[in-house]
Amino acid sequence: MRASRLFVASAVLAVLGAGAAAQSPAEFYKGKTIDMMIGYSVGGGYDVYARLISRHFGKHVPGNPLVTPKNMEGAGSLRLANWLYNVANKNGTVMGTIGRGTGFDALFGAKAAQFDGNRFNWIGSANDEVSVCVVWNGRTKITKFEDLLTIPLNVGGTGAAADTDQFPRIINGVLGTQMKIITGYPGGNDVNLAMERGEVDGRCGWSWTSIKAEKAAWLAEKKLNLILQLALEKARDLPNVPLIVDKAQTEAQRQILKLIFSRQTMGRPFVAPPAIPADRRDALRAAFDQTMKDPGFLADAEKSKIEINPVGGAAIDALVKDLYRTPPDVVAQARKAVESAR
Repeated sequence: MRASRLFVASAVLAVLGAGAAAQSPAEFYKGKTIDMMIGYSVGGGYDVYARLISRHFGKHVPGNPLVTPKNMEGAGSLRLANWLYNVANKNGTVMGTIGRGTGFDALFGAKAAQFDGNRFNWIGSANDEVSVCVVWNGRTKITKFEDLLTIPLNVGGTGAAADTDQFPRIINGVLGTQMKIITGYPGGNDVNLAMERGEVDGRCGWSWTSIKAEKAAWLAEKKLNLILQLALEKARDLPNVPLIVDKAQTEAQRQILKLIFSRQTMGRPFVAPPAIPADRRDALRAAFDQTMKDPGFLADAEKSKIEINPVGGAAIDALVKDLYRTPPDVVAQARKAVESAR
């Protein structure tokens, strides 16, 4: 009798499980909420993009779920990356935006990175990106990149996993600049306030699109001096600001810089936890792509003065896998550059 009951119970569970697995994405998402997690504080570039996308994303997901943005700042979005990978529900109702370099922390041996970047489900990015190093005009004697080789500069940072911290460390370690990172600010907006108050004198790893959208007045008033572009290619509207890879003195330096700054192609990536059902991942990717073409979304983006030049989830996934295949000796040199600059 006991064996019979166990058999019946197992059969029922199997049927229920099969029924759940057979749900289409539209059936699954109907009446549900997708938590859109943001790895930075309110007001910064990642937050602005995520909240704008959240307003339009749900209508393109089958079943039209509600999409709710939530902030989980900490350690330059490393806190959120770990949470998405290890804690978040893996049924397709949670996704988020993390730093474009955070997914590579494990590649560089960061002990706090409790994930494998290859196993995330990359959903897409609203833009590829060029970041810059800036100095607050008139506060230091630094007017060009070469001055950083001999004059110290205090730059604000948001955590060990963030561009604001990793980029100056890499540049210090590879090219010998003298940037000192004042870290621990909750988000980029807080770094900007610190720069305005004089707590720090610059920021290295600031998205050019964010500057144009959020600090156009600072540009117009010439409060910022842009001294370096951090990407593999220059922004079209910054032809006279030097490019980081052009400052390499050796081929080894060039390879390290390429490894670090290839991530700029990912812009502000949106990612879902590993192991979500493939059809729901595909539905989220398709919804993201459709959102990027949505006239209402594009109108809101123009109103907010943020640029949209999207990168699809499959392309980001391919880039991540390619960078994780970087020869170990190049990775080791990049890791050494980061460590030696701390």
